[in-house]
Amino acid sequence: METAARTAPDCRRRTPRPRADALRNRERIVTAAREMFVESGPDVPLDDVARRAGVGNATLYRNFPDRAALTHEVVLAVLSRTTDRAEEAMAEESDPFAALSRFVHAAADERIGALCPLLSGTFDQEHPELLAERRHLEEAVEEVVRRAAASGRLRPDVAVGDLMVALTQLTRPLAGSSCMAIDQFAHRHLQLLLDGLRAPARSVLPGSASTLEDLRRR
Repeated sequence: METAARTAPDCRRRTPRPRADALRNRERIVTAAREMFVESGPDVPLDDVARRAGVGNATLYRNFPDRAALTHEVVLAVLSRTTDRAEEAMAEESDPFAALSRFVHAAADERIGALCPLLSGTFDQEHPELLAERRHLEEAVEEVVRRAAASGRLRPDVAVGDLMVALTQLTRPLAGSSCMAIDQFAHRHLQLLLDGLRAPARSVLPGSASTLEDLRRR
């Protein structure tokens, strides 16, 4: 009996691993949705997203049963990619202010500001996965700013909240304009912002430096 028990096939149900082509389809859908949400807003028809991704409607809905599920995945992807850009900048730039500058421009390329309207959508903003990814990004950005401040090259009267507000505002399309139209100005204006962040400061800022906790309270 013991031998039989040892050699009997394991009949426990295993969760099948997604096939490589299924994973690629899912990634294409998320990428297409991210691009189209930026270009046309969060209410873009999902059929158009499927066409941009090069998949059928059934494939899209098999992966994402509704708009909220797809939006959730897009927001996660943007947060994760932006976190990666912050960590890469810190790892590869010896100058902390250069790392800050690199991150700011990279975050603009990830369209973090243009995707802000998604955060007011109907999906669960308190989902544990989303909260964890957001906190990971916040920690990375706080470290980028902390290092720049410790180097003495970042003016002392600004904090990470100031940076994030300015970054999202400068990379968010104006009402009535397309995202493509704003792209030609975003990096130019971000460089002006970065020049204004350098120490020594050339002016006195009104109010006090804003932290991430300040932003949450508001």
